[in-house]
Amino acid sequence: MSFFVFFPYFQQQTESERTRGAQELQLLLSPPKPQNLKQKPRAAAMNGGTTKKSSPISREQFVSTMAPLIDIEKEAEISASITSSSSRSVDTAQKRGSIILNLKCADVQAGLMGKSLLEFQSTKGEVLPPHKFGPHDVVVLKLNKADAGSPSLGQGVVYRLKDSSITVAFDDIPEEGLNNSLRLEKVANEVTYRRMKDTLVELSKGVQKGPASDLVPVLFGENSPAMSKKDVSFSPFNKNLDHSQKGAISKALSSNNVFLLHGPPGTGKTTTVVEIILQEVKRGSKILACAASNIAVDNIVERLVPHRVKLVRVGHPARLLPQVLDSALDAQVLRGDNNSLANDIRKEIKALNAKLLKAKDKNTKREIMKELRSLSKEERKRQQLAVTDVLKNADVILTTLTGALTKKLDRTTFDLVIIDEAAQALEIACWIALLKGSRCILAGDHLQLPPTIQSVEAEKKGLGRTLFERLADLYGDDIMSMLTVQYRMHKLIMDWSSKELYDSKVEAHSCVAAHMLYDVEGVKKTPTTEATVLLIDTAGCDMEEKKDEEDSTLNEGEAEVAIAHAKRLVESGVQASNIGIITPYNAQVVALRMLRSNDNKLKDVEISTVDGFQGREKEAIIISMVRSNSKKEVGFLKDRRRMNVAVTRARRQCCLICDTETVSSDQFLKRLIEYFEEHGEYLSASEYGNE
Repeated sequence: MSFFVFFPYFQQQTESERTRGAQELQLLLSPPKPQNLKQKPRAAAMNGGTTKKSSPISREQFVSTMAPLIDIEKEAEISASITSSSSRSVDTAQKRGSIILNLKCADVQAGLMGKSLLEFQSTKGEVLPPHKFGPHDVVVLKLNKADAGSPSLGQGVVYRLKDSSITVAFDDIPEEGLNNSLRLEKVANEVTYRRMKDTLVELSKGVQKGPASDLVPVLFGENSPAMSKKDVSFSPFNKNLDHSQKGAISKALSSNNVFLLHGPPGTGKTTTVVEIILQEVKRGSKILACAASNIAVDNIVERLVPHRVKLVRVGHPARLLPQVLDSALDAQVLRGDNNSLANDIRKEIKALNAKLLKAKDKNTKREIMKELRSLSKEERKRQQLAVTDVLKNADVILTTLTGALTKKLDRTTFDLVIIDEAAQALEIACWIALLKGSRCILAGDHLQLPPTIQSVEAEKKGLGRTLFERLADLYGDDIMSMLTVQYRMHKLIMDWSSKELYDSKVEAHSCVAAHMLYDVEGVKKTPTTEATVLLIDTAGCDMEEKKDEEDSTLNEGEAEVAIAHAKRLVESGVQASNIGIITPYNAQVVALRMLRSNDNKLKDVEISTVDGFQGREKEAIIISMVRSNSKKEVGFLKDRRRMNVAVTRARRQCCLICDTETVSSDQFLKRLIEYFEEHGEYLSASEYGNE
């Protein structure tokens, strides 16, 4: 029997429990009563150079607003899954990107503490078709031609994604069907929604008791946040911290309730979070550190490990990076004394089972069964003690926000809850963790990508407004510090973002302010590598957008120009792995990858959507904006947060490819074009000829 049988990752609820939870929430959702707030709204935090005022939302208003929106979002995710309806067509699911057809099983490997890793490739070509699958998504495997409602061959978790393959972690290798043509389908993870609903129930009860009883009123504007009157001095573990990082850490250590760490691109937000954790551990705090994504949590784990902090990473092994598995709860439990005793008991159980099979006398069988029941009870007790021991001895427990509701943490309270990527997390997901602590620190940037929301209706009605953004508007600089020194971009790349979104307060550190692409070892100084910001204009070049079969937008001419520029960079000595091509549209990603596959020298050029590049960087970034039409429609290109992320992925060169006539119809994008024209090199796409 595998270890995972004894420690399920998702606590199952019976139908009656779910019904009771829903009824309980419904009873508590009474119309909100007006409150006598103890403070007035504060001036907001900086938001693109503007000052806003925000009125507090009461706890009752929040619960009554969010409960139906969570249901709407859940239904939107379920409806996007072909498994939700036997009548839903495969074609519709494919257009939505929730299914990948025509797959073959190319490899099977063992790994991840007993999990099986199956790698799937397309039978129709080298590159996977457009899809919206991501690491850690829950998927089911089916025969390619199976009906929508047919049973699956198995359910797993996406472990690794490449252009040409997708690897899925299964508990067991499917017994049959792997030699056939296959398909993968995304399924809605209802556990997440159930946990958010359970948290709303807790919030609606009032939280008069518990670790967060004093924190909740502050986060809903009922009580004012408090800070220590004296600045907290500290001796940094990281000797390379800049003045803004040190100032933010001092303010974070001074906060009695809540602190916001605002980290624009490249300013070392996670570095600062790690230093705060180390300082708090030194002060004796027990910390729950969370983030919206597994990758972000693992990033913190990796940076803490060298400091020999007593930490535990809680989560499904298939969702963890291989390099942090030693820190996983399961791995530490396996090394514990109580688990060794449990192993000894399992050996006894195995021996008794063998005896039971041979026994013929009823009394003998009865005695063996009695002993087996006793041993099984003791085994479960030892397993629970093993988990309790590990969690009790840890100074820092790290998990995703929804993972914080695991029953393993039911009796654990924390002095401090830290949430990284808080500006990418739904507020209700943040509350899952926040209810476990008396203080909180939220780190993020509400001017980069917001949470991903399936339902347009739910987003418009407020589901997309994050706790980070709400608190920034409510309390502003009283509880927030912004990091102002960035370590990624050349000054010319950074200045547009700083002026447009950060009130010109971000500055480039001297180590990156003037670094050029041709300064990289092996790169030649050529006209292609001399530019820091480069605009390639497709206007008048007959490169109009079109729709693909899945109704996604692409621009083949623009894709060819992007690949041609990448080729010029490689020919100038830039490593292909140091180049990234970013585009907002999935169909354009596929078109670019198809073109790249024709040139082996470009195989390591990374091509992805804007969302896929969040938190990443490359020496050279090429942005394909795609839109080119007579109506001058730009779609979601006008989302300044998305464009902020795209441009700020670049370290030494940012190349923008677009139809300036189309995209300049939007004022925000027009300012971006004008900045590139003024400070960079301008080329017509026609100059790339037949490359």
